[in-house]
Amino acid sequence: MLKHGATAIALLVLSNVFMTLAWYGHLQLHKSARWSTLPLYAIILLSWLVALAEYALQVPANCIGSENYGGPFNLFELKMIQEAVSLVVFTVFAVWVFKGETLRWNYIVGFVFLMLAVFFIFKKW
Repeated sequence: MLKHGATAIALLVLSNVFMTLAWYGHLQLHKSARWSTLPLYAIILLSWLVALAEYALQVPANCIGSENYGGPFNLFELKMIQEAVSLVVFTVFAVWVFKGETLRWNYIVGFVFLMLAVFFIFKKW
């Protein structure tokens, strides 16, 4: 079961890389002379293409990780893992890849609260 959980989390990390690129990567196109002139419909189509890769990883991740298919996680746990992974991947992209954002103290406080949510979701009371 541990193998299923680790595989699911790894696939969610990869899925979230594509999700971040699909949702926010196009905001970086203005920096490229080649891509900055794309019309909105082309940007939408490009984002959908990238999102297809996200779904190709995310759907198996949820199946592998779901207790319905022999994995260790229930739906709430899967969703909380996805949100936590999404936040970490987004932060890496926003601060180090896109290099346009500053990681402020209030963001960190918000992240701590999200991690507390992870704790409460996974705590067996």
